Amino acid sequence: MPSRVLLVDAANVVGSRPTGWWRDRAGAARQLVDQLRAATATGRLDAPVVVVLEGVARAGAAEGDVDGTTVVHAAGSGDDRIAELATTAGSVVLVSADRELRRRVAAVGGTAVGPGWLHHRLAVLGTGDDPPGGS
Repeated sequence: MPSRVLLVDAANVVGSRPTGWWRDRAGAARQLVDQLRAATATGRLDAPVVVVLEGVARAGAAEGDVDGTTVVHAAGSGDDRIAELATTAGSVVLVSADRELRRRVAAVGGTAVGPGWLHHRLAVLGTGDDPPGGS
């Protein structure tokens, strides 16, 4: 079992910046997944990374693993699927600003970082910054 899983609340991360994502939710999800895969492939993020897509955003990327980033589609609530994954994934670092979701993940031993941490990591080549819990 990996030492840490980075679990990404895609809706919260995409929604944290006013980029016009609401006009093309699937496209915004696809862009995030592409960035996550590139970051794991180049070592800016340590695998495994699991990103949860919900609603219309599911059309942006097929389920499955590429370059250490796994896309999971939530059939219903993305938050419920993330909380479920956190209970079975072992050591989890959640990327989300959603206080209730962070509470749910902390209740099963996970830690959390905000979307800004991930945006920075995706934008900057190899920073050496690690989320709580290390890698």
